[in-house]
Amino acid sequence: MNGIESIEDFYRLKLNHVPDNLRKEIGHFNVFKIEDYIPIPYSRRDYYKISLINGRNRYHYADKSVEIKKAALLFANPMIPYNWEPLDDEQTGSFCIFTQDFFNSFGSIRDYPIFQPGNTPLFEVAEHEAQQLQTLFDQMFTELNSSHTFKPDVIHTLVIQLIHMAVKLQPAEVTLYGSSNVSDRITALFAELLERQFLIESPLQRMKLRSPADFAANLSVHINHLNRSLKSVTGKTTSQLIAERILQEARVLLKHTDWNVSQIGYCLGFDEPSHFITFFRKNVQLTPRAFRNAEIV
Repeated sequence: MNGIESIEDFYRLKLNHVPDNLRKEIGHFNVFKIEDYIPIPYSRRDYYKISLINGRNRYHYADKSVEIKKAALLFANPMIPYNWEPLDDEQTGSFCIFTQDFFNSFGSIRDYPIFQPGNTPLFEVAEHEAQQLQTLFDQMFTELNSSHTFKPDVIHTLVIQLIHMAVKLQPAEVTLYGSSNVSDRITALFAELLERQFLIESPLQRMKLRSPADFAANLSVHINHLNRSLKSVTGKTTSQLIAERILQEARVLLKHTDWNVSQIGYCLGFDEPSHFITFFRKNVQLTPRAFRNAEIV
């Protein structure tokens, strides 16, 4: 897996130059046609991205790969590594990219369910839905090229419309953190903290928080309170949620890096390679090496 791609890297790869206003306080936004886009390697990015893709392609995110036959709306955030792989030459659509700062005056983009850990970032859409979505992107192009003084406000509204169209497509049971009660808030904070343990870009890095007690201490709650909150919202214990996320990251690293099994086990907090192998085999019914070989075939 490649290192985190910055928004500057994106512009260097696409346009061979970096815009002067890229890191202004107001944040950055831009919109592009899919036809002009060169697919880039599987990695995390330090910016947000929303894509409408028409055509047969394969979308890789986290440890999952999904084949899309017609049209899909895709959401990407800095927490999840991803890439898009076209499977034929007939690819159309649009995508926009923006930084967290672009949304700062309008609230936190991370509060939307579509960008929260564990939620689905991909939605296959019908032809009429794809047309509605493309209209929003077309309006972004028009507004971005205008001299309208308040065009950031208009563009923000268009992005919000894209998000809400996706939320309507999202199964209700997937949106875990919509309520404001204490258990939901603790669960949301835990989920975000858990995701941050896996920004692993080198075999020398290691996840910092590994046990339920580590997470409880970091969140300043008693471990029993954390367990009760997670159990009431997700139906799973703190240990189960940590183990599931470690397993997901193990699949990602085995599939998208050439690191050896010992290095991957070390990154994921296992002191001995044999402990990692036992953990992986218990949950996947394959050794890490056998899983990697099966993915390559």
